[in-house]
Amino acid sequence: MTPIRLLVVDDHNLFRRGLIALLAQDSRFSVAGEAADASEAQRSASRLQPDVILLDNHLPGVSGIDAIGGLKAAAPQARVVMLTVSENEEDLAAGLRAGADGYLLKTIDTEELANSIARIWDGDSVISPEMMGKLVGLLRASPGQAAAVDVAPAEAQPPAPARARVADNDPIHSLSPREGEILRLIAHGASNKLIARELDIAETTVKIHVQHILRKLELSNRVHAAVYATERGWT
Repeated sequence: MTPIRLLVVDDHNLFRRGLIALLAQDSRFSVAGEAADASEAQRSASRLQPDVILLDNHLPGVSGIDAIGGLKAAAPQARVVMLTVSENEEDLAAGLRAGADGYLLKTIDTEELANSIARIWDGDSVISPEMMGKLVGLLRASPGQAAAVDVAPAEAQPPAPARARVADNDPIHSLSPREGEILRLIAHGASNKLIARELDIAETTVKIHVQHILRKLELSNRVHAAVYATERGWT
């Protein structure tokens, strides 16, 4: 398999070099280049045409969020992943609006980071579980943010009297009771591991249910599912 070519953008030299060293040990990746600020990153992206750009937000001069547009223009096929210390939901929303394909916290462990990068390159959108709950909270507070964040609708389950009314022809009605439980937990930001623990089922079983939910609702990833459920009051 051809390695996923990475561009690592972070102004902290020690963190950047350490991250590169860790990722270089994984045969799925090849580190094509590195940069310490937005302008250097854009030049490198244009020259190297990486597959995935790992981007810190707190860069000197232009922030990572503000740099996303230029990076996408320089390397149109590249997937941009915010890798940051910021747990601010406004930064999350701004990053997604700007076109980020993922939002991960620097507290993530190496294996989870590597797997997330691979998933993002495969076309998924990945958000740290800690931030998923904040995104859902932001959408609850401002329903219109769903469109602004450009996160398409996702999944839900059969209606209960206390919840918002769901149209009779909504695909949500095709979900089984178990799939509905899992959707609700996704909307609260739970990872597959946490869902498995909560429902006392195997993590592989959770993954299968999530795939069925996304297929039934014609959605691409769990972020879309969380928004879909939130918009329908299914949380």
